[in-house]
Amino acid sequence: MENHHASEMNGVVAEYLNMCIESKHNDLCKKEKDSKDSADADRLCNIEKAYSTVLSELGEDVDREGLLRTPLRAAKAMQFLTKGYKETTQDILNDAIFDENHDEMVIVKDIDLFSLCEHHLVPFFGKAHIAYLPNKKVVGLSKLARIVEIYSRRLQVQERLTKQIASAISEALEPAGVAVVIEAVHMCMVMRGVQKMNASTVTSVMLGSFHDDPKTRKEFLALTMRK
Repeated sequence: MENHHASEMNGVVAEYLNMCIESKHNDLCKKEKDSKDSADADRLCNIEKAYSTVLSELGEDVDREGLLRTPLRAAKAMQFLTKGYKETTQDILNDAIFDENHDEMVIVKDIDLFSLCEHHLVPFFGKAHIAYLPNKKVVGLSKLARIVEIYSRRLQVQERLTKQIASAISEALEPAGVAVVIEAVHMCMVMRGVQKMNASTVTSVMLGSFHDDPKTRKEFLALTMRK
């Protein structure tokens, strides 16, 4: 009887300790979240002030009705347009890579992308075409578009963006080859500077078989560029 009572007491104590540990963990999580939220709010406030300063230096009246909330809107927009800094490929590919005995080319083409040129902070936009040759592993097709989103939602140059997408896929899947082509229009060439309305830029990165085997590369380009 005493042993049974002692066992019950030990169970109650263990449960209480687990509750205390869980409560402490929840408190730490809440504090971490509150701290993160506070830091994000501070950053938003600082960006808003910076936009207000820019508008003032341009000669605008930041107190007029049309501009009262513009600095805040612009700050929120800039945070959204650069949200890729807070995301990683590991986050989005979790549980989306599957073992599959498939070794033929996989292509996802015409992936819309929007980014900001890091030289002038104006947009460039276009389409990305991605292919990989599986090496016993495949990835959910939507994840390829998500990888494009992660790296395009940062301050970029098109050349680096193309390479980052290809490298991320290569590191995650370890395929026999990866190919990425991006076609984009840059507003820094259209709205300012040379102001060439019809100019577009094409960049490519070929890794593995796509780099080493001209036939594989030719097949990818033929399938991708065919309208």
